[in-house]
Amino acid sequence: MSPIGHHQMLVFLLQISLLLILALAFGRLAVRLKMPVVVGELVAGVLIGPSVLGGIAPSVTDWLLPRDPGQSHLLAAVSQLGVLLLVGMTGAHMDLRLFQRRRTAITWVSAGSILFPLAVGIALGFLLPTSLLGDRAERPVFALFMGVAIAISALPVIAKILLDMRLMHRDVGQVIIGAAAVSDIIGWLLLSIVSSMATLGFRAQVVFESVGCLLLVLVLTVFLARPVLARVLRGAMRSERRDDVGVAVVVLLILLAAAGTHALRLEPILGAFLCGIVIGTVGPEARRFLAAIRPFVMAVLAPVFLVSAGLQVDLAALAKPPVLAGALITVLVAMAAKLIGGYAGARAGKLGHDEAVAIGAGLNARGVVEIVLASVGLSSGVLNTASYTVVVLVAVVTSITAPPILRRVTGRMAHTSQEIEREREYAGAMSPSAPDGSVDA
Repeated sequence: MSPIGHHQMLVFLLQISLLLILALAFGRLAVRLKMPVVVGELVAGVLIGPSVLGGIAPSVTDWLLPRDPGQSHLLAAVSQLGVLLLVGMTGAHMDLRLFQRRRTAITWVSAGSILFPLAVGIALGFLLPTSLLGDRAERPVFALFMGVAIAISALPVIAKILLDMRLMHRDVGQVIIGAAAVSDIIGWLLLSIVSSMATLGFRAQVVFESVGCLLLVLVLTVFLARPVLARVLRGAMRSERRDDVGVAVVVLLILLAAAGTHALRLEPILGAFLCGIVIGTVGPEARRFLAAIRPFVMAVLAPVFLVSAGLQVDLAALAKPPVLAGALITVLVAMAAKLIGGYAGARAGKLGHDEAVAIGAGLNARGVVEIVLASVGLSSGVLNTASYTVVVLVAVVTSITAPPILRRVTGRMAHTSQEIEREREYAGAMSPSAPDGSVDA
């Protein structure tokens, strides 16, 4: 194997540098405009992609972002590493005790906010024009993928929104974050099945094999992974260089878990996510190891992935009437289905009107999870460039529109004594002197 050439390495280093500069600049601009950082980072990628810079100065784009597979794979590998670590950290933030405290409300909200949008999304997938199907996608696989795209929520984005708006301590915030966690879990499970069917074809045998592998992974996670990972992590805690060893161990575990699910023809993201959940149950010390890599992942790897995701967006595809119509319909259906499903589930769980509206609005934010899902769909051939652009638009629009609706509705809701007490406890856990809460937030 020949080594990486001088020019190839130069272009790679310039790519990473440019993507980080743009991510930082546009991320800060998005914050000033009171929008999620993810929106600014995506816009940065769109600007230097085929939609803008590619049309204005194609020679610059061809030099900096060449279509050579070897060059593209270098950037894709860095992005993939960032996605796996980001998803692993998301899994570690799952508060399984929350399900026990608010299990009735969360069960109803989760059922309404997942099942209804999933059914609506599958129906939409059968109605969208053929021009939105990927090269290797059969219509049932594409429809199921659209169902997952409509049904999923973004736990990291929702948690950030609730933190910024000081709603995490409130009862409605607790239900939203619990239902978003369930949505993430089910979404990654379904995505693994869809991805497997996209690779092997939509046949009964493939479906049964995918479901069988999925059940095997879940059984191993519950009965084998937790005790094994707990023993490994506790061994790292006893090491003389426990911080360094602990960080290396959690990264190693996430990557091995991702490799395990990928070997079973399921999405590597699923393995990383489940591993993160298990690490989160071991204890605050284990979460502290993950928190040590959080600054690098959130400040470097995740922005590189998001700007790279923006590079794949081609707004010129929206100039075609069928694609534009499909995009508008998909965005409207995605927002309405999640709002209606979340509202109906909350009302069935005996919550009030304002709480139900707030829950439906809060769960609408899809953000980075939708973008990861879109990237998987594009790489597996379920989506093409046009449909990828449509799904990314859903992520952007829902992430922008969720906070204003949530702010308006929750402003009318009075604080309870339990919420005030919970806010005090939360503020104490977030203080710099807190031994176990400072890093995870």
